[in-house]
Amino acid sequence: MRSAKEFRQGKPGSYPDQSIYAEFACAEFALAFRDLDNGSGLVFSVASKAKALHFGAGRCAWYPQNSATAATLASDKYFTAKILAEAGVSTISGEYFFLHERYRAHRPVGHERDDAMKYFRRLGASAFVKPLTGSRGDFAQAVHDEVALMRYLDEVAKYYDAVLLQPIVEGVEYRIFLLDGDTLYCARKHPPFVRGDGVRSLRELLTEHNDALRARGLSPVSPADQDPALDAVLAKGERRNIPGRMNLSAGGTMVLGAPPSEAAIALAKAATGALGLRVAAVDLFVGVRDPDAATVIEVNSNPSIRLLENSDRDDLILKIWHHTFSTMGLL
Repeated sequence: MRSAKEFRQGKPGSYPDQSIYAEFACAEFALAFRDLDNGSGLVFSVASKAKALHFGAGRCAWYPQNSATAATLASDKYFTAKILAEAGVSTISGEYFFLHERYRAHRPVGHERDDAMKYFRRLGASAFVKPLTGSRGDFAQAVHDEVALMRYLDEVAKYYDAVLLQPIVEGVEYRIFLLDGDTLYCARKHPPFVRGDGVRSLRELLTEHNDALRARGLSPVSPADQDPALDAVLAKGERRNIPGRMNLSAGGTMVLGAPPSEAAIALAKAATGALGLRVAAVDLFVGVRDPDAATVIEVNSNPSIRLLENSDRDDLILKIWHHTFSTMGLL
């Protein structure tokens, strides 16, 4: 049997993970895989002898067993927080604010840029900010003064319509992936980092890191440009963490491991149940108020599973796709 990594061989770098894993699973389950877009992998079909279904990668919903309503609600971070709070699930509070005047007649008062600044001050002029419907850690960062917030809003307005402002919360971050309420795997998340070569400054290393982020369509890290510490040269092999977002796409790392506690598992199950998701990854902080306390950060209805390929856990990739194919009547 060929591995998921072997199915990736020969594919262009732009070929979507979702399509690679679908083709890999089709080979295992004796289903027919067809790329429908001249090798891009963005649209494909999977067929048994009895029926065929179409799937999409890229910006499409990857898991058809999730209802469109549940997936859409989960994609809005404010809606998610409201639903979780209603269900008694611990989550990070926050407020949303629009960045453009258009559609202003269709929304309630209290959510414009001026209101964002007032809320920011109530948070002590320090907040974690991210696009309301963003993904992959794009523009997710801490902001610590009003001038920086205004610059941030101006830049994000080029790409998004609204942002979510939240109090800054710190803890150990985990991801718990669930299928129909059962834990498939848990992973500890770690921040991105740069590694010194004994020649280039930290500023130069961050510039290279930012160039790679932009090439993947993600916002760069925003260091304090005037900070003289950025001119320091890291020793060869020395690592310097980049605080903030921990997404794999933004250079973070995840390591498979045991869940931090039964309470964290129960929290993740309650979150997916409240949203009505059959497939989801719940990101949460542990140790926020005490060593055992857990708080939901986000619920992802379209989670990437590249970690499983990188960890040689093809069995878990196949389990996810078996769930998808069975639910959709292909097996």
